[in-house]
Amino acid sequence: MSDRLATDLRAMWRIRAFEEKVQSWCGSGEVRGSVHLCVGQEAGPIGACDALGEDDALFATYRGHGWAIARGVPLRPLFAELLGRATGVNGGRGGSAYFSAPEYGFFGENSIVGGGASHAVGAALAGRHDGTDRIAMTVFGDGAMNQGAVHEAMNFAAAFDLPVLFLCENNRYSELTPIRDMVRNERLTERATSLGIPAARIDGNDPAEVRATVEDYAEAAREGGGPAFVELITQRLVGHYVGDVQQYRTRDELEADGRAEPIARAVVALTEAGFDTGAIERSVREEVEAAATAALEDPAADAGKVEEHLYA
Repeated sequence: MSDRLATDLRAMWRIRAFEEKVQSWCGSGEVRGSVHLCVGQEAGPIGACDALGEDDALFATYRGHGWAIARGVPLRPLFAELLGRATGVNGGRGGSAYFSAPEYGFFGENSIVGGGASHAVGAALAGRHDGTDRIAMTVFGDGAMNQGAVHEAMNFAAAFDLPVLFLCENNRYSELTPIRDMVRNERLTERATSLGIPAARIDGNDPAEVRATVEDYAEAAREGGGPAFVELITQRLVGHYVGDVQQYRTRDELEADGRAEPIARAVVALTEAGFDTGAIERSVREEVEAAATAALEDPAADAGKVEEHLYA
């Protein structure tokens, strides 16, 4: 169990270090535009993506860097994309909020809140006809549960028994507003069960619990069981967007979240088990820094080709 957690810690540190580097580049001006970081929410992608096979499709939110990394997208071209480099996964055209890497089963982010849910339903439906029998996973935040398109997607998937895994990262804030002020019933799983969709509300800071839950639902979906819904209770340690100073959160809340977040918990558990967690962090940071340095040296995207690869 400890060896598996050590592997998970390394993977979570890879996401954390990536996000921290991006945050520093936002401050220096190297990265521009809208950026939403997943610092504190690393356990979800690390656990959930283990349930996906090569042909399966993942659709993330605009807070999707960690999901892309967990799906296997290499760090250097991902860094390059955010930097606007020609070597980026989309040639520097997608940036932080719109990049995709379909060759890794990552079919992109979406700046329309909850917009990926209907795309995932389409991918699952297509899988019935193209021979892949893929399952699709869509990830969104608690605020997206109030979007009509999300409910329509869930209902369609339920009605047609489509293999779609709906994952809600409930970090307790719908952008800047507490979820408790947005809904009467904070148990978002009950939205799914009312549609006849199996649902679980779990500790989103425990990669092992996320992995076991999502793998069980993924296996059932592959066997014709239809969609499932998983509510991952977690927290972000940074603002909703880069530049959000989080005046709506108290110091006590932030300190409590800092103790509950997945990396802090894993470090405590592994240190007690005799692991050198400092060595794990150092090796990962060296890996991430090398990828970042290489991406900075890559050529900028050619502005003269900005109209290429556009479809209307």
